[in-house]
Amino acid sequence: PNWGLVGRWVWHLRDGKVFHDDIGEAAPYAHESALGWAFHYFVGIVYGIVLAVLAGAAWLAAPTFLPAFILGIVTVGAGWFLLAPGMGAGWAASKRPNPMQIRALNLVSHTVFALGLFGTALLIR
Repeated sequence: PNWGLVGRWVWHLRDGKVFHDDIGEAAPYAHESALGWAFHYFVGIVYGIVLAVLAGAAWLAAPTFLPAFILGIVTVGAGWFLLAPGMGAGWAASKRPNPMQIRALNLVSHTVFALGLFGTALLIR
Protein backbone atom coordinates (compact mmCIF):
# COMPACT_ATOMS: atom_id res chain seq x y z
CA PRO A 1 0.00 0.00 0.00
CA ASN A 2 0.89 3.62 -0.32
CA TRP A 3 1.76 4.47 3.28
CA GLY A 4 1.82 8.15 2.34
CA LEU A 5 -1.93 8.04 1.76
CA VAL A 6 -2.33 6.22 5.08
CA GLY A 7 -0.36 9.06 6.67
CA ARG A 8 -2.69 11.55 5.00
CA TRP A 9 -5.66 9.65 6.43
CA VAL A 10 -4.08 9.67 9.92
CA TRP A 11 -3.34 13.40 9.59
CA HIS A 12 -6.98 14.15 8.82
CA LEU A 13 -8.10 12.20 11.89
CA ARG A 14 -6.99 15.18 13.97
CA ASP A 15 -9.89 17.10 12.39
CA GLY A 16 -12.31 14.29 13.20
CA LYS A 17 -12.47 13.21 9.55
CA VAL A 18 -12.48 9.39 9.54
CA PHE A 19 -14.22 8.66 6.22
CA HIS A 20 -13.21 10.12 2.87
CA ASP A 21 -14.71 9.61 -0.56
CA ASP A 22 -11.16 9.41 -1.93
CA ILE A 23 -8.16 10.01 0.31
CA GLY A 24 -6.17 10.98 -2.79
CA GLU A 25 -8.38 14.07 -3.09
CA ALA A 26 -7.88 15.13 0.54
CA ALA A 27 -5.44 17.92 1.32
CA PRO A 28 -1.91 16.50 1.41
CA TYR A 29 0.38 16.66 4.42
CA ALA A 30 4.09 17.39 3.89
CA HIS A 31 5.27 14.44 5.99
CA GLU A 32 2.47 12.00 5.20
CA SER A 33 4.78 9.21 4.05
CA ALA A 34 6.79 9.25 7.29
CA LEU A 35 3.57 9.51 9.30
CA GLY A 36 2.04 6.58 7.42
CA TRP A 37 5.06 4.35 7.99
CA ALA A 38 5.31 5.37 11.67
CA PHE A 39 1.60 4.67 12.15
CA HIS A 40 1.96 1.29 10.45
CA TYR A 41 4.82 0.23 12.73
CA PHE A 42 3.12 1.67 15.82
CA VAL A 43 -0.01 -0.39 15.13
CA GLY A 44 2.12 -3.51 14.59
CA ILE A 45 3.87 -2.99 17.93
CA VAL A 46 0.53 -2.50 19.68
CA TYR A 47 -0.75 -5.74 18.09
CA GLY A 48 2.38 -7.51 19.35
CA ILE A 49 1.73 -6.26 22.88
CA VAL A 50 -1.91 -7.36 22.59
CA LEU A 51 -0.75 -10.84 21.57
CA ALA A 52 1.66 -11.06 24.52
CA VAL A 53 -1.05 -9.96 26.96
CA LEU A 54 -3.78 -12.20 25.56
CA ALA A 55 -1.59 -15.27 25.07
CA GLY A 56 0.13 -14.77 28.41
CA ALA A 57 3.41 -15.71 30.01
CA ALA A 58 3.00 -19.41 29.24
CA TRP A 59 2.82 -18.67 25.51
CA LEU A 60 5.84 -16.36 25.71
CA ALA A 61 7.80 -19.15 27.42
CA ALA A 62 6.78 -21.74 24.79
CA PRO A 63 5.35 -19.94 21.75
CA THR A 64 3.23 -21.71 19.16
CA PHE A 65 2.21 -20.33 15.79
CA LEU A 66 -1.57 -20.56 16.18
CA PRO A 67 -2.14 -17.58 18.54
CA ALA A 68 0.05 -15.36 16.36
CA PHE A 69 -1.73 -16.58 13.22
CA ILE A 70 -5.17 -15.94 14.72
CA LEU A 71 -4.17 -12.41 15.73
CA GLY A 72 -2.65 -11.79 12.31
CA ILE A 73 -5.81 -12.81 10.51
CA VAL A 74 -8.15 -11.04 12.94
CA THR A 75 -6.22 -7.79 12.49
CA VAL A 76 -7.01 -7.84 8.77
CA GLY A 77 -10.41 -6.62 9.93
CA ALA A 78 -8.97 -3.25 10.94
CA GLY A 79 -7.81 -2.68 7.39
CA TRP A 80 -10.96 -4.02 5.78
CA PHE A 81 -13.52 -2.35 8.03
CA LEU A 82 -11.81 0.87 9.15
CA LEU A 83 -8.82 1.82 7.02
CA ALA A 84 -10.15 0.88 3.55
CA PRO A 85 -13.56 2.53 3.99
CA GLY A 86 -11.94 5.45 5.77
CA MET A 87 -9.73 6.06 2.75
CA GLY A 88 -12.63 5.71 0.30
CA ALA A 89 -11.87 2.18 -0.90
CA GLY A 90 -15.09 0.71 0.52
CA TRP A 91 -15.56 -2.22 2.89
CA ALA A 92 -12.70 -4.67 2.34
CA ALA A 93 -11.60 -2.66 -0.73
CA SER A 94 -14.94 -3.30 -2.46
CA LYS A 95 -14.71 -0.05 -4.46
CA ARG A 96 -11.33 -0.91 -5.95
CA PRO A 97 -11.08 -2.55 -9.37
CA ASN A 98 -9.32 -5.61 -7.88
CA PRO A 99 -10.84 -6.20 -4.42
CA MET A 100 -10.22 -9.95 -4.35
CA GLN A 101 -6.53 -9.47 -5.16
CA ILE A 102 -6.24 -6.82 -2.43
CA ARG A 103 -7.98 -9.08 0.09
CA ALA A 104 -5.72 -12.01 -0.78
CA LEU A 105 -2.61 -9.84 -0.41
CA ASN A 106 -3.93 -8.57 2.94
CA LEU A 107 -4.32 -12.14 4.19
CA VAL A 108 -0.86 -13.12 2.94
CA SER A 109 0.84 -10.05 4.42
CA HIS A 110 -0.86 -10.54 7.78
CA THR A 111 0.21 -14.19 7.76
CA VAL A 112 3.78 -12.95 7.26
CA PHE A 113 3.19 -10.54 10.16
CA ALA A 114 2.06 -13.52 12.26
CA LEU A 115 5.25 -15.36 11.33
CA GLY A 116 7.18 -12.31 12.51
CA LEU A 117 5.32 -12.26 15.82
CA PHE A 118 5.93 -15.98 16.30
CA GLY A 119 9.60 -15.71 15.31
CA THR A 120 10.14 -12.80 17.67
CA ALA A 121 8.53 -14.74 20.51
CA LEU A 122 10.88 -17.65 19.79
CA LEU A 123 13.91 -15.34 19.81
CA ILE A 124 13.10 -13.58 23.08
CA ARG A 125 12.02 -16.56 25.18
